[in-house]
Amino acid sequence: MQIDILTLFPEMFSGVFNQSILQKAAEKKAVQYNVVNFREFADNKHSSVDDYPYGGGAGMVLMAQPIFDGVNTLKEKAKSKDPRVILLCPQGQRYDQKKAEELAQEEHLIFICGHYEGYDERIRQHVVTDEISIGDYVLTGGELGAMVVVDSVVRLLPEVLGNQESHMKDSFSTGLLEHPHYTRPADFRGLKVPDILMSGNHKLIEEWRNKEALRRTLQRRPDLFDKIELTPEQEKWLAEIKKEYK
Repeated sequence: MQIDILTLFPEMFSGVFNQSILQKAAEKKAVQYNVVNFREFADNKHSSVDDYPYGGGAGMVLMAQPIFDGVNTLKEKAKSKDPRVILLCPQGQRYDQKKAEELAQEEHLIFICGHYEGYDERIRQHVVTDEISIGDYVLTGGELGAMVVVDSVVRLLPEVLGNQESHMKDSFSTGLLEHPHYTRPADFRGLKVPDILMSGNHKLIEEWRNKEALRRTLQRRPDLFDKIELTPEQEKWLAEIKKEYK
Protein backbone atom coordinates (compact mmCIF):
# COMPACT_ATOMS: atom_id res chain seq x y z
CA MET A 1 0.00 0.00 0.00
CA GLN A 2 1.11 3.54 -0.80
CA ILE A 3 0.11 6.13 1.80
CA ASP A 4 0.61 9.81 1.00
CA ILE A 5 0.02 12.55 3.56
CA LEU A 6 -0.51 16.18 2.55
CA THR A 7 0.15 18.36 5.60
CA LEU A 8 1.65 21.66 6.69
CA PHE A 9 3.49 19.89 9.53
CA PRO A 10 5.30 16.82 8.13
CA GLU A 11 7.58 16.59 11.17
CA MET A 12 4.61 15.46 13.26
CA PHE A 13 4.60 12.08 11.47
CA SER A 14 8.28 11.13 11.84
CA GLY A 15 7.93 9.68 15.34
CA VAL A 16 4.70 7.84 14.60
CA PHE A 17 5.84 6.20 11.36
CA ASN A 18 9.20 5.16 12.82
CA GLN A 19 7.92 3.22 15.80
CA SER A 20 6.17 -0.06 16.59
CA ILE A 21 3.85 -1.72 14.07
CA LEU A 22 3.90 1.16 11.58
CA GLN A 23 7.68 0.98 11.31
CA LYS A 24 7.66 -2.82 11.05
CA ALA A 25 5.05 -2.65 8.29
CA ALA A 26 7.31 -0.37 6.25
CA GLU A 27 10.33 -2.62 6.89
CA LYS A 28 8.30 -5.57 5.59
CA LYS A 29 7.41 -3.45 2.53
CA ALA A 30 3.73 -3.87 3.25
CA VAL A 31 3.37 -0.09 3.11
CA GLN A 32 5.28 2.95 1.93
CA TYR A 33 4.75 6.34 3.59
CA ASN A 34 5.24 9.66 1.85
CA VAL A 35 4.65 12.84 3.86
CA VAL A 36 4.54 16.05 1.83
CA ASN A 37 4.16 19.68 2.83
CA PHE A 38 1.46 20.96 0.49
CA ARG A 39 2.88 24.46 0.80
CA GLU A 40 5.34 23.23 -1.85
CA PHE A 41 2.52 23.36 -4.38
CA ALA A 42 1.45 26.96 -3.72
CA ASP A 43 1.73 29.02 -6.92
CA ASN A 44 2.15 32.45 -5.31
CA LYS A 45 5.40 34.19 -4.31
CA HIS A 46 4.64 33.97 -0.59
CA SER A 47 3.77 30.25 -0.72
CA SER A 48 0.43 31.03 0.92
CA VAL A 49 -2.05 28.17 1.21
CA ASP A 50 -4.92 30.01 2.93
CA ASP A 51 -6.98 33.15 2.42
CA TYR A 52 -9.93 35.06 3.87
CA PRO A 53 -13.38 33.52 3.26
CA TYR A 54 -15.70 35.14 0.74
CA GLY A 55 -18.60 36.75 2.54
CA GLY A 56 -16.50 37.51 5.59
CA GLY A 57 -16.26 35.68 8.90
CA ALA A 58 -13.66 34.55 11.36
CA GLY A 59 -10.64 32.44 10.45
CA MET A 60 -8.84 31.53 7.26
CA VAL A 61 -9.76 28.96 4.60
CA LEU A 62 -7.41 26.55 2.81
CA MET A 63 -7.18 27.43 -0.87
CA ALA A 64 -8.12 24.99 -3.59
CA GLN A 65 -5.04 25.36 -5.79
CA PRO A 66 -2.33 23.82 -3.54
CA ILE A 67 -4.54 20.85 -2.68
CA PHE A 68 -5.67 20.23 -6.26
CA ASP A 69 -2.10 20.35 -7.56
CA GLY A 70 -0.71 18.35 -4.63
CA VAL A 71 -3.17 15.50 -5.10
CA ASN A 72 -2.66 15.45 -8.88
CA THR A 73 1.11 15.29 -8.46
CA LEU A 74 0.85 12.38 -6.01
CA LYS A 75 -1.45 10.52 -8.37
CA GLU A 76 0.95 10.96 -11.27
CA LYS A 77 3.97 9.97 -9.20
CA ALA A 78 2.32 6.79 -7.99
CA LYS A 79 0.79 6.10 -11.40
CA SER A 80 -2.45 5.55 -9.56
CA LYS A 81 -5.72 6.20 -11.32
CA ASP A 82 -8.16 5.69 -8.48
CA PRO A 83 -6.63 6.36 -5.06
CA ARG A 84 -8.88 7.05 -2.11
CA VAL A 85 -8.43 10.71 -1.22
CA ILE A 86 -9.35 11.20 2.42
CA LEU A 87 -10.16 14.53 3.99
CA LEU A 88 -9.89 14.64 7.79
CA CYS A 89 -12.79 16.80 8.85
CA PRO A 90 -15.25 17.17 11.78
CA GLN A 91 -18.07 17.07 9.22
CA GLY A 92 -16.97 13.69 7.87
CA GLN A 93 -18.29 10.17 8.36
CA ARG A 94 -17.69 8.86 11.88
CA TYR A 95 -14.72 6.51 11.63
CA ASP A 96 -15.09 2.90 12.72
CA GLN A 97 -13.54 -0.54 12.27
CA LYS A 98 -15.69 -1.31 9.24
CA LYS A 99 -14.25 1.72 7.47
CA ALA A 100 -10.72 0.66 8.46
CA GLU A 101 -11.30 -2.77 6.94
CA GLU A 102 -12.64 -1.14 3.78
CA LEU A 103 -9.63 1.15 3.39
CA ALA A 104 -7.23 -1.73 4.05
CA GLN A 105 -8.30 -3.23 0.72
CA GLU A 106 -6.96 -0.24 -1.24
CA GLU A 107 -3.54 0.09 -2.88
CA HIS A 108 -3.20 3.87 -2.56
CA LEU A 109 -4.49 6.28 0.08
CA ILE A 110 -3.97 10.05 0.07
CA PHE A 111 -4.73 11.96 3.28
CA ILE A 112 -5.37 15.70 3.37
CA CYS A 113 -4.69 17.28 6.77
CA GLY A 114 -6.21 20.71 7.03
CA HIS A 115 -5.81 23.61 9.40
CA TYR A 116 -7.44 26.96 9.96
CA GLU A 117 -11.21 27.49 9.68
CA GLY A 118 -11.88 25.00 6.90
CA TYR A 119 -11.44 24.02 3.28
CA ASP A 120 -12.47 25.66 0.05
CA GLU A 121 -15.64 23.72 -0.79
CA ARG A 122 -14.33 22.84 -4.25
CA ILE A 123 -11.79 20.54 -2.59
CA ARG A 124 -14.64 18.46 -1.17
CA GLN A 125 -16.59 18.50 -4.39
CA HIS A 126 -13.87 17.67 -6.91
CA VAL A 127 -10.86 16.08 -5.17
CA VAL A 128 -11.97 14.09 -2.15
CA THR A 129 -13.49 10.59 -2.19
CA ASP A 130 -13.96 10.23 1.58
CA GLU A 131 -14.46 12.65 4.47
CA ILE A 132 -13.61 11.13 7.84
CA SER A 133 -14.06 12.31 11.42
CA ILE A 134 -12.50 10.36 14.29
CA GLY A 135 -14.97 11.79 16.81
CA ASP A 136 -17.33 14.58 17.72
CA TYR A 137 -14.72 17.09 18.79
CA VAL A 138 -12.43 19.58 17.05
CA LEU A 139 -8.65 19.24 16.79
CA THR A 140 -6.12 21.88 15.80
CA GLY A 141 -5.56 20.08 12.51
CA GLY A 142 -6.07 16.84 10.65
CA GLU A 143 -2.68 15.33 11.43
CA LEU A 144 -3.68 13.43 14.58
CA GLY A 145 -6.78 12.11 12.84
CA ALA A 146 -4.68 10.88 9.91
CA MET A 147 -2.32 9.09 12.29
CA VAL A 148 -5.24 7.31 13.93
CA VAL A 149 -6.67 6.18 10.58
CA VAL A 150 -3.30 5.09 9.19
CA ASP A 151 -2.52 3.04 12.30
CA SER A 152 -5.89 1.29 12.24
CA VAL A 153 -5.55 0.48 8.52
CA VAL A 154 -1.91 -0.61 8.34
CA ARG A 155 -2.27 -3.16 11.15
CA LEU A 156 -4.89 -4.93 8.98
CA LEU A 157 -2.54 -5.42 6.02
CA PRO A 158 -1.39 -9.01 5.37
CA GLU A 159 1.70 -10.12 7.30
CA VAL A 160 1.92 -6.90 9.35
CA LEU A 161 0.84 -8.49 12.64
CA GLY A 162 2.71 -11.57 13.73
CA ASN A 163 -0.53 -13.51 14.19
CA GLN A 164 -3.08 -12.87 11.46
CA GLU A 165 -5.89 -13.87 13.79
CA SER A 166 -5.02 -11.03 16.18
CA HIS A 167 -7.04 -8.33 14.49
CA MET A 168 -9.90 -10.66 13.54
CA LYS A 169 -11.03 -10.89 17.17
CA ASP A 170 -10.30 -7.32 18.18
CA SER A 171 -13.04 -5.16 19.63
CA PHE A 172 -15.38 -4.00 16.85
CA SER A 173 -13.98 -6.47 14.27
CA THR A 174 -16.70 -8.94 15.30
CA GLY A 175 -19.18 -6.16 15.95
CA LEU A 176 -18.82 -6.70 19.71
CA LEU A 177 -16.37 -5.48 22.31
CA GLU A 178 -13.62 -7.96 23.04
CA HIS A 179 -13.80 -10.41 25.95
CA PRO A 180 -11.54 -9.98 29.04
CA HIS A 181 -7.95 -11.24 28.94
CA TYR A 182 -5.75 -12.68 31.69
CA THR A 183 -2.13 -13.78 31.93
CA ARG A 184 0.21 -15.18 34.60
CA PRO A 185 0.19 -15.43 37.55
CA ALA A 186 -3.09 -17.26 37.99
CA ASP A 187 -3.42 -15.81 41.48
CA PHE A 188 -2.26 -12.21 41.83
CA ARG A 189 -2.65 -10.96 45.40
CA GLY A 190 -5.79 -12.99 45.86
CA LEU A 191 -7.26 -11.94 42.47
CA LYS A 192 -7.72 -15.17 40.53
CA VAL A 193 -8.08 -16.00 36.85
CA PRO A 194 -11.41 -17.69 36.01
CA ASP A 195 -11.01 -21.47 36.32
CA ILE A 196 -12.47 -22.09 32.86
CA LEU A 197 -9.48 -20.43 31.18
CA MET A 198 -7.12 -22.95 32.74
CA SER A 199 -9.32 -25.98 32.10
CA GLY A 200 -7.81 -26.88 28.74
CA ASN A 201 -11.31 -27.34 27.33
CA HIS A 202 -11.10 -25.12 24.25
CA LYS A 203 -14.78 -25.44 23.39
CA LEU A 204 -15.86 -24.21 26.82
CA ILE A 205 -13.21 -21.48 26.76
CA GLU A 206 -14.49 -20.20 23.43
CA GLU A 207 -18.04 -20.25 24.74
CA TRP A 208 -16.95 -18.28 27.84
CA ARG A 209 -15.21 -15.70 25.65
CA ASN A 210 -18.28 -15.31 23.47
CA LYS A 211 -20.52 -14.81 26.49
CA GLU A 212 -18.14 -12.31 28.08
CA ALA A 213 -17.92 -10.34 24.84
CA LEU A 214 -21.71 -10.12 24.86
CA ARG A 215 -21.73 -9.14 28.54
CA ARG A 216 -19.10 -6.42 28.07
CA THR A 217 -20.88 -5.01 25.04
CA LEU A 218 -24.19 -4.95 26.93
CA GLN A 219 -22.56 -3.15 29.87
CA ARG A 220 -20.50 -0.62 27.93
CA ARG A 221 -21.78 -0.23 24.37
CA PRO A 222 -25.33 -1.61 24.05
CA ASP A 223 -25.79 0.59 20.96
CA LEU A 224 -23.56 -1.83 19.02
CA PHE A 225 -26.29 -4.47 19.08
CA ASP A 226 -28.29 -2.28 16.68
CA LYS A 227 -25.59 -2.74 14.04
CA ILE A 228 -25.01 -6.49 14.11
CA GLU A 229 -26.96 -9.69 13.63
CA LEU A 230 -26.44 -12.22 16.40
CA THR A 231 -26.55 -15.97 15.90
CA PRO A 232 -29.39 -17.87 17.61
CA GLU A 233 -26.86 -19.12 20.16
CA GLN A 234 -25.66 -15.59 20.89
CA GLU A 235 -29.27 -14.43 21.22
CA LYS A 236 -29.82 -17.16 23.82
CA TRP A 237 -26.68 -16.21 25.77
CA LEU A 238 -27.58 -12.53 25.67
CA ALA A 239 -31.05 -13.25 27.04
CA GLU A 240 -29.46 -15.22 29.91
CA ILE A 241 -27.07 -12.36 30.66
CA LYS A 242 -29.86 -9.80 30.68
CA LYS A 243 -31.73 -11.84 33.29
CA GLU A 244 -28.75 -11.45 35.61
CA TYR A 245 -29.33 -7.70 35.72
CA LYS A 246 -33.05 -7.83 36.52
